[in-house]
Amino acid sequence: MRILVTGGAGFIGSHFVRSLLAPGAERETVPTAVTVLDALTYAGNRANLSPVTSDPRLRFVRGDILDADLVDTLVAGHDAVVHFAAESHVDRSITAGGVFVSTNVLGTQVLLEAALRRPAPIPFVHISTDEVYGSIPAGSWTEEHPLAPSSPYAASKAAADLLALSYHRTHGLDVRITRCSNNYGPYQFREKLIPRFVTRLLDGRSVPLYGDGSHVRDWLHVEDHCRAVRLVLERGRAGEVYNVGGGVALSNRQLTERLLEACGADWSSVEHVADRKGHDARYSVDWSKIRRELGYVPRRDFAEGLALTVAWYRENRLWWEPAPRPSARTDAPFSGVNR
Repeated sequence: MRILVTGGAGFIGSHFVRSLLAPGAERETVPTAVTVLDALTYAGNRANLSPVTSDPRLRFVRGDILDADLVDTLVAGHDAVVHFAAESHVDRSITAGGVFVSTNVLGTQVLLEAALRRPAPIPFVHISTDEVYGSIPAGSWTEEHPLAPSSPYAASKAAADLLALSYHRTHGLDVRITRCSNNYGPYQFREKLIPRFVTRLLDGRSVPLYGDGSHVRDWLHVEDHCRAVRLVLERGRAGEVYNVGGGVALSNRQLTERLLEACGADWSSVEHVADRKGHDARYSVDWSKIRRELGYVPRRDFAEGLALTVAWYRENRLWWEPAPRPSARTDAPFSGVNR
């Protein structure tokens, strides 16, 4: 199978590519070729693919999913599309929503149109987020829960989800959607909560915590997420949505406590800051569907996964230290509520 991976130089996309090409990896589909399409914006990094760069099956194409001619050519030469490419940071979407609509909605539409021009439907796995559901005070969302996004980011992803499903219902495209909870792990860009807090604490700096830190998120290791995506690619059903959870619900305050301990710091390193606009109080997905249909269960123990993640940032300063300091806008406090 020839697989086109959009956003394959980003945090989750690059892990997915590495997992596809890793020797002896557990999977049903062994790719004959993997093409990464990535615009290499601030969060994309070709170094994320360095462990598999020498694999002859890997091809890297620098380009934008809004480039219809390029996308059309690439999709025509592949047997499946796994679509990770997206603007994904909530805080940025609040101050610059236009690029989120452009990339997440229009870019997805360009890809769907290219898939539509294929002579026969191919699997099109669209990677989405639990944030499309909004906030839930208790219980967990199923895939049938109405979408109620709070941020421009989440709204752009919800729009892309609905657009993708419309191409299935109208044109018969083999669209499959995953909605994951908060990812963590190595190679994650510093704007998200865990790498932001870890790198700041390792540098002896303070970390900003929104409000009282009571916002609750479910944490999912990136390797578990990518294994779920592979299951959906291999055995998922056309037109279906699959929630992917990690089964570890923590408040931001609880997570901060664990990060402080892991980095040898204490609460004197925490700065409480004003809460973000429209900050959802709690996310929780019901992932019984993907467990029942595809046999998915998260395997990475959170305590172990977090320790390994902190160790990775400690041991790989050359990966994150050369990055430019964030601008005044992006250096604002981040809650890291998404990937």
